Parts: sequence; structure tokens; C-alpha cells
Amino acid sequence: MHTFSDDLLGKHDATALASLIRSGEISADEVLQATLARARQAEPCIHGLVTPIPDPAGGITVKEVPPAQAGPGIFTGVPTVIKDNTDVKRYPTTHGTAAIRPLPADRTSPFARQLLAQGLVCIGKSTLPEFGFNATTEPAHDTPTRNPWNLNYSTGASSGGSAALVAAGVVPIAHANDGGGSIRIPAACCGLVGLKPSRGRLIDNDAAKSLPINIVSDGVVTRSVRDTANFYAGAEHYFRNPKLPAIGNVGGPSTRSLRIGLVMDSINGHPTDATTREAVEATARALEKLGHRIEPMDVPVASSFPEDFALYWGMLAFGVRSNGKRLIHKSFDKSRLDDLTLGLDKAFRRQFYKLPATLWRLHRSYHDYARAMAGYDAVLTPVLGHTTPEIGYLSPTVDFDTLFDRLTRYVSFTPLANASGAPAMSLPATLDQHNLPVSIQLMGRHGGERTLLELAFALEEAMEWPDIADNLQRMTASAS
Repeated sequence: MHTFSDDLLGKHDATALASLIRSGEISADEVLQATLARARQAEPCIHGLVTPIPDPAGGITVKEVPPAQAGPGIFTGVPTVIKDNTDVKRYPTTHGTAAIRPLPADRTSPFARQLLAQGLVCIGKSTLPEFGFNATTEPAHDTPTRNPWNLNYSTGASSGGSAALVAAGVVPIAHANDGGGSIRIPAACCGLVGLKPSRGRLIDNDAAKSLPINIVSDGVVTRSVRDTANFYAGAEHYFRNPKLPAIGNVGGPSTRSLRIGLVMDSINGHPTDATTREAVEATARALEKLGHRIEPMDVPVASSFPEDFALYWGMLAFGVRSNGKRLIHKSFDKSRLDDLTLGLDKAFRRQFYKLPATLWRLHRSYHDYARAMAGYDAVLTPVLGHTTPEIGYLSPTVDFDTLFDRLTRYVSFTPLANASGAPAMSLPATLDQHNLPVSIQLMGRHGGERTLLELAFALEEAMEWPDIADNLQRMTASAS
């Protein structure tokens, strides 16, 4: 299911739409009206929004969409959505849970201001699982968010609503954030570009500042590499972290020959499925044809990492359940938490005494990763341990022990970048037998986003990435 058509949005990415608005060929208000019309078409199928869609027939204008447009920027007039764990003034923030009353926020969060300063227009808040803890956007109290490529399947998480809306053609760029893979996983499931930046690259949100180890990074999901590159260039004009090398304007691939490590199986001992392996191997061959050296390497982290990250994950759930009224909202009601949050909390309570050593090892992962990367420019891995599951497979209503085992087998490659603070990027590669995207991950040195973007541009040119509109047209022609 998609909304691409011959309307004025066409198949334009955010960069193209912004250029058309700047030239006066189309207006920001016309783009807004077309976007709202597409949202009304898509929402009954995918459910990517948690806020009502304004009626295009009501004549709403850009200035009336909260918050007011921040001013001229690289994406001035381009509609977007912001994930519902990030405050936007006048919109409620519910964190994907029934445990919080949906009351309008009285402020716009620091990162949302950085995003909106690029001229993006927020049309609503996108769905997520409860507090972003799950790897599918299927909140227990609400309708699941469905994958536009195949509505029987998950859109990933926790930025699943944003990814679904971008993949379906409603908006070309959308906010996402990532505490264990939540930019990269939904991007992988929906055939998008998703870059988790280095720790500290963008302005931290409030939740990240309170963590003993900041594993959360904000960013975007897009349909083109240039939109992602332009977003980071624009964000750098608003805030530049002097501790990291500048990304600057990245407009295409580099001519440098790079040494790229190859990791096919995760440290948790679960083998990668055949379809995912084939996608990674095909990408490795494409990179070799582009002149890069691909060399197998060991996973650059201690063998205790999966257990350590799982305990940290549980600690976050424990913090929510124990201190939700103070940390999140005074309306917080722990009796309405879902079974995944409660199960993670219970698992942490059984092993809380391990936390000091766990935190020490997770802190050390920064140095372990940097040391392992000293001889490499990037690393190629799968994003996920296996292809996208059907709706229900990772539902929070599944027995906790079964669900936890499924999650650790599925989400086995992405958490390392969160703990170590390294940049990592999901890119499309091919389609599986269910017409769902299969993606690969590129990880870089700390501060190495420019290298990842240059590689992404090269792969975008060299490989025929799946296109949802073209694929549906082929399927329809084949069926007839």
C-alpha cells in the first residue's frame, strides 16, 4: 500500500520538494494540503499517526500547523512528523503507552527545535511501542502500525510510525530516535535510509541526559541518501559539537578506497538467516566492485555484551515503572503498563546486583570499539538477525520469556552502536519472498558519519534499491 501518485508531491524527496517551494513552482501550503490528503488515504491501512489529521478541505495553512514554521532552512515548507516520545508544543506526548494521559505539551523539546529549525512543518506525532522498548510498533492498547510493503508484517520499532509514513509516501522525511536500533530497525523493515549518528552529534533530548550511559540518539528516516545528508548538514548549522569532526555537506560518493570489515553473525551466537546473509554478501560484492577492500573481522566487543545490554534495557523499564510520575508525567499510572515493560522490570529486579559491573563494561565498549576500528574505515553487517516478522510475532501480549528470546534473536546487531556511541546506518538492499525490504548496516568510526554517507551514496548509485511503487506495479502486472 502506498500513496505515490501524479499529484504535486509525486515521488519527490524532501530535497526536491524544498527546491520546488523555494523556486515558487509550488507553494508550501499546496504541499501541506497534498500531504494531508495522502495521510487520510494511508492512515486506515498503516496507522502511523497518534494525532488527528487536519481536514484538507478546511483550508488549513502552514502557519496554522503547530508549531509555527521555525523559519527559512534547508527543508523550508516540507511536511514531517515527530515521534511521540518527543515534546512538541500543543501536541500531547504519550510515549506509546496507555499509562499516560494525553495532555498537550507546554514546550517544544531541544532536539525538536533543532529539527524544525530546518524549516520542516510538523503535521502530527508518529506511533511507537510503549516507551520504545519493543522492536515492533504494536502497542498493546492500540492498533498496530503496519508495513506499507506488506500490511501483514511489522514496520519495526520503535520509530515504526515514522518509517511507515515515509515508506507509504505521506511525508518524505520523519523524526526517529534510536536507543537500541530504533532508527535503523524500522528503516530496514520499510526500505529506508536510517542513520544513527555518533553520540553527541545532535542535541540530546531530556531522557538521554538522565541516563548513566547515553544510548539514545535522535535523527531521521528518509527515502534518499541526499535527504539524510542534507538533514545532518542543516542540523550542523543549528548546533555543532566541537568534540566531533564536522560532517559538512556530503553530495555524493568519495573516490577513496576503504578497508571495510565484514561481520555476518552476531555475538549472541544466533546465526543470521539465509536471506539476510545473501543481502549482505551482495552488498559486499558491490563494495568490492567500487574498489573497496572487504575483510572478515571479529565482532569488536566483549562476549558479555548481549547480557550487559539486556540488563541495561531492563534497568530502563525498572526506572519507568518505579519513577514514572517523576521522570515522565504526573498522570503516570503503572497499573496500565504492558507485559513487556513489566517483564523487563521483573528481569532487572532479579539481577540488579550485576548493574555496577555491567555499567563499567558498557562504558568500556566505547574504547573496545575504537580500538577494533583502528584499522578499518567502516564495518558491513546485517541490521537484523532475520527478515521482518508478521504482526503479532513480537507483540507485547506474547509470553515474556518467549518474546524476550525472539527479540534477542532478531535485534542482535544494532545495540553495539548505541552502547559504544558509534555511528551506524541502515540501507536497503533487496526484497524477500514476501515483498519486504531486506537491509544492511554500515558502522563507522566515532565521528565518521561522512564516510558512511559517502558509502551510502555509492551504494545508492550502484545497486537497484527496491521501490515500493515500482514493485506494486510489477506485482499488479504479474497478477493480471
